[in-house]
Amino acid sequence: MKKVGVLLAPLFLASSFALAQSAPAPAAAPAAPPAPCGPAGQLSAELATNVAADARCFELRMYTAQPVDEAPSINTLHQRFREAEIGIFQRLGAEIVAVWQRMDDPNTLVWMLAYRDRAHRDEVWTAFRTDPEWVALLEKYPVPLQVQSYMLSTTDYSPLK
Repeated sequence: MKKVGVLLAPLFLASSFALAQSAPAPAAAPAAPPAPCGPAGQLSAELATNVAADARCFELRMYTAQPVDEAPSINTLHQRFREAEIGIFQRLGAEIVAVWQRMDDPNTLVWMLAYRDRAHRDEVWTAFRTDPEWVALLEKYPVPLQVQSYMLSTTDYSPLK
């Protein structure tokens, strides 16, 4: 896959959900499936109108770390990502577009992943949830999170596909 530099102008977000975790759990177990994403040909006519035929499925995820015993846990989350979480997703076939530290909310990590299409996204997350390396990593670095996730497809005029 082509490596890209990302300019994130206003994003038109197709769908969102928030999940407050009361106990550490896999970082992305949504209660309901996210909205569709990917190439225009895989979307409904209503959603496909401005989407590129060769668009990939992008997922923008925001993890707000909840304090543990009054101590901030964002640094633990960053260490988990730094140590192996990014590598696990790459090994499973996802492209990590970027990972950001929010400056207006320092307890929030923001990252973007890219997949071939929605089916590929589901395949990656299914494998991730049961990956032995992930299970061990989560046990080593448990962080209660509030998760927001947005499924995106690039427009037909976007330089990033």
